[in-house]
Amino acid sequence: MKEIILASQSPRRKQLLEWAEIPFRVLVPDANESFSTDLTVDKIPIYIAQQKVLAVKQLLANDLSEIDDTIILAADTIVVLGNEVINKPIDRDDAIKILNKLSGKQHQVITGVVLQKGSTSQSFSVTTQVKFHQLTQTQIEFYVDNYKPYDKAGAYAIQEWIGVVGIASIEGDFYNVMGLPVSTVVQALHTINS
Repeated sequence: MKEIILASQSPRRKQLLEWAEIPFRVLVPDANESFSTDLTVDKIPIYIAQQKVLAVKQLLANDLSEIDDTIILAADTIVVLGNEVINKPIDRDDAIKILNKLSGKQHQVITGVVLQKGSTSQSFSVTTQVKFHQLTQTQIEFYVDNYKPYDKAGAYAIQEWIGVVGIASIEGDFYNVMGLPVSTVVQALHTINS
C-alpha cells in the first residue's frame, strides 16, 4: 500500500496505523472543530473529520499531484452520554466532573472517519457502547492526577488504568474507543485504492 497522510496528531491513531502496518506520514491540520447543533451525533465526528481533510488539502495546495494521488485519512472521536456530547476536559475539575457523569452508566463512543483521494471521498462513523462500573471519587481523582486525560474526549483512554479497572462492558470495536476503528478503516482503504 502507498503511504497515506494521517490528518491527526493523536498518538493513539498513529499507534493503531503502525499496528496495522499501514505506511503513513502525519500532517497536523489547523482545523476548526466546532459544529452545528443541528447535526445528529453520528454526523458530528464526520463533519469535524471533513474539516481536517480540507485543512490538509490547503496545506498541500501547491502540490496538486499529491492531492490527487495520496489518500488523506482524518478521524474525530466524540463521547455521547444520553443526548449530551462530552468533549475533552478543559482542566482537572472538568475531567473529574466528566468521569463522575460517566460513572456507573453506559455511553457511546463515536468515531467519524473521512478518506479522501483526489475527488473520491468515503466517510462513515462507528459507534461502540461502553459502560463504566460505579467509580469511587478516589479512583477518579487518582486517574486524573496520574494520567492527565486532558486531550481525550470523555476524559479517559480505555487502554489506560481507568479502562483496565473501570470498564464494566464494551459492545463493539475496542479500537474505536482508542480513536480509530482500524479494521473498518483497512477495509475502506482497500475500496478507495481499487
